Amino acid sequence: MTSTELIRNIFTKLSKNKMLLLIFSIGFALLLFFYAKSKRPVYTAKATVFPLTNQSENSLSTSALSNILGIEGTPKSFSSEASINIIELTLSRNVRERVAATRLPQFGNVTVTELIVKTINNNNAFYEKDIQIPADSTAATALGSELLKDAISAKMSKNGVLEFYFSAKNKELITPIANVFIDKLSQFYIDLKISKALADYNFTINKIDSLQAILNAVDKKAINLQNTTLFSPVDKLEFELPKENLSMEKSHILKQRDISINNREEATWRLQKATPIISILDKPTEPFTESSTSGAVFFIIGLIAGYIICAFILVRKLIYQYTKSEIYKSIFGNEAAANSVL
Repeated sequence: MTSTELIRNIFTKLSKNKMLLLIFSIGFALLLFFYAKSKRPVYTAKATVFPLTNQSENSLSTSALSNILGIEGTPKSFSSEASINIIELTLSRNVRERVAATRLPQFGNVTVTELIVKTINNNNAFYEKDIQIPADSTAATALGSELLKDAISAKMSKNGVLEFYFSAKNKELITPIANVFIDKLSQFYIDLKISKALADYNFTINKIDSLQAILNAVDKKAINLQNTTLFSPVDKLEFELPKENLSMEKSHILKQRDISINNREEATWRLQKATPIISILDKPTEPFTESSTSGAVFFIIGLIAGYIICAFILVRKLIYQYTKSEIYKSIFGNEAAANSVL
């Protein structure tokens, strides 16, 4: 059988079974159509939060302290190296686990994990297995964290505003869970800022105490030298031991202590201002963005896929015979020998 004969036989076979092709294609298309309609739409809420980060914080604090202390410039003992990437923080497992473990009073004081699992199980198809919540609270929280991973997204707008998105198939869950996310995110962010400011403050206080101890030791050494004056037995003139090196050492330590005291004022200011003002500009409330599966698109896909599947079933014997003929032809070298074997 040549390729021309194969194509002619395929078209002949398909033309004789046009009604079967049509019925099968429509049936398959209707199956996909009803499947698409059975899928519940996904609702997405958007919330904008401001300000979670302030890039000019360091410069503002330095300028303010310069005016307060009357110095040319505050020592730059603190940097923005420990700045927090708010996008990574929003999508982090730590924040998701805090949300998953939260209990919502308006839903019978059950956890967010239980609500998410219940929603997923209620929308499962007949062939999908229901999710079981582990008895262990830690494992349940980890499960809820993984389920929330695909339901959230975040980005920073060009104006420096955090845009947070939360998606779910149950409208009633969107606003409460999104608010919990924002609350946990804000509190976690504030706790991190306070911890950083407190660490800076404690470091500065310890450094001042250490320098003061060194300064006291230098003063004690100077007093000891003062009490060990030498006299000449001839003309009774008093000679003191040279103290230039000791004075320079004390001056250097005093300078470092003064810088540390300035740093202490900066650390105190940072600790007082560590809690940022966080405001929700756009709350995650209705109307939500709705994303649903298009029945028309699935119907068209079903028509095409159904026709291809049915056509392949009808002509599979012809394709098999042609393939077998070509294999024997390549083995025996000519079509006649191949046909005689077949």
